[in-house]
Amino acid sequence: MDPQVETALAKERRKRAEAEAALAEEKRKVAALEAEQRKAADALQALEEQQREANTQPDAAGMTAPATEAAGAVDAAFGINPLIGFKGADAFTAGQQLLQQALKQPGMAMRHSTEFFTELGRIWTRQSEIASDAKDKRFLDQTWTDHPLYKAYLQTYLLWNQSLHAFVDDAGLAPRDADRARFVLSLFTEAVAPTNTMLGNPAAMKRFYETGGASAVRGLVHMLEDLAKNGGLPSQVNMKAFQVGKDLALTPGSVVFKNEVLELIQYTPATDQVYQRPLLMVPPQINKFYILDLSPGKSFIEFAVKQGLQVFCLSWRNPTPAQRDWGLDTYMQAILAASDAVRAITGSPDLNTLGTCSGGMTLSALLGQLAARGDRRIQTATLFVTVLDYSVESQLGLFATPETIEAAKQASRVQGVLEGQEMARVFAWLRPNDLIWNYWVNNYLIGKDPPSFDVLYWNNDSTRLPARLHSDMLDIALSNPFTSPGTIALLGTPIDLSKVMCDAYIMAGVTDHITPWKGCYATTQLLGGTCEFVLSSAGHIQSILNPPGNPKAKYFTAAEYPVDPDQWFARAKQQDGSWWEHWRNWLWARSGERKPAPKALGNTQYQPEAPAPGTYIFEP
Repeated sequence: MDPQVETALAKERRKRAEAEAALAEEKRKVAALEAEQRKAADALQALEEQQREANTQPDAAGMTAPATEAAGAVDAAFGINPLIGFKGADAFTAGQQLLQQALKQPGMAMRHSTEFFTELGRIWTRQSEIASDAKDKRFLDQTWTDHPLYKAYLQTYLLWNQSLHAFVDDAGLAPRDADRARFVLSLFTEAVAPTNTMLGNPAAMKRFYETGGASAVRGLVHMLEDLAKNGGLPSQVNMKAFQVGKDLALTPGSVVFKNEVLELIQYTPATDQVYQRPLLMVPPQINKFYILDLSPGKSFIEFAVKQGLQVFCLSWRNPTPAQRDWGLDTYMQAILAASDAVRAITGSPDLNTLGTCSGGMTLSALLGQLAARGDRRIQTATLFVTVLDYSVESQLGLFATPETIEAAKQASRVQGVLEGQEMARVFAWLRPNDLIWNYWVNNYLIGKDPPSFDVLYWNNDSTRLPARLHSDMLDIALSNPFTSPGTIALLGTPIDLSKVMCDAYIMAGVTDHITPWKGCYATTQLLGGTCEFVLSSAGHIQSILNPPGNPKAKYFTAAEYPVDPDQWFARAKQQDGSWWEHWRNWLWARSGERKPAPKALGNTQYQPEAPAPGTYIFEP
């Protein structure tokens, strides 16, 4: 055969093979698209069935579920204080106050309007220098600077956002009203950011073209699933990626005491010698205890055990409406019972303690009660991200008034509990860019699955609060009793924290938006004993999860504790590394002598039961 003919035939065969491969790829894409469409249809059907079921099931008050959900859905979606809530009326009031100020000051309003339109003209004639913050991850795509239309779109959005906040700054509102207005404006301006739409998000558009539209279908599937199962908010984490007891909460130990409120877990020593004085950890009642025993390498409990400490930790039971009457007294009494077990098992007459967030508040209240009775069983107290003085302003308190607090108490009384999902939703709206819109873009616009992240898994593994404990916490937030000795009585005893003479180690996070560090610092002025205050360079959760080895980790310490936290910070010295090791050295000096580690957990009175992490952690 003629070589030229052979060459031509070979080219034709290659072309045909390439065409067949391209056809097969298109068929694969079509099949994938059809599979996603079927998933979307199934999710939609599940949502419709859920809605039909809700329409036919009356609640305890005789109302149908949609009626009760409609009454609270918007409020839940815009919650600001996890214990109080933030209603649509609050946003309306903040906006109304801002409008009234504008009407009172037409000159000021006109000036801001003139400045806005002048700069807008510069934008559309490509003369404006407005640019996004280099740390704002939403606008890192090069398209925002290279494409003239996208650049003008971004600059217009930034100008509008800046103008609104500048108007609030100049409106002459009272400081608290101005903070409320800024927060409400932030919710609105962040919601309408260009990146939250398909056309306004270059990364989403690129993904759409690369997948032939399959990313949009997957995004729709995710949205329908979240409507059916996640209350309409985008999922923050793949809840199938982890399993407690297999991936998380792996430090070896056993339940050695149990009552209807808690399980007490004793952890297996990891050293031949242990310190004589044991450590009892009191986790928050909000979420489950394994924030202290997360993944290996991130587990604070694992770290503490490896330092030769005898470690015990409480695991709270997840209450139901049947436990609606469990109050602060109930939890304090449960800690006392657990401390008796710890002392009996270790043979130590006293112990060190550690409390986190709301668990730290409960522990502090117990310290005041023990001090009033002259009970010295607790030698030291470590408090993580714990606020006892509620006079420090924070986002959590912006909309807290006697009226909103009473409404919140009444709502939990009716239900018997405050649902953990409601609190988680509220926490998300404190940082909407990070905890809502980030996942909106990832899950819905780009069509990716939610990430697999252990901290977010724990955060979504929420618990409930009994109505009584919820009410007690709200009363404390409103009356701020720990700053006024004797104004609150717990377990029948007036509480005066200045009588608490044990040493205390207080840790806070400089960027914590839930328990502001200045509020945590105020504890140094409340307790009567010697305090050590450490300020981590992270936020609420990452301050706790601060294992050694992170080259970026740092914290601040100072030798003196003036009343003004800003004065303390001005004198504080930056320390490189993890505060975990600083805390370890502090506690070693207060843990007594070393002795041989026990060969078995528990004792004859307190026999080992279920292996760690216990059974209460698995209750829904």
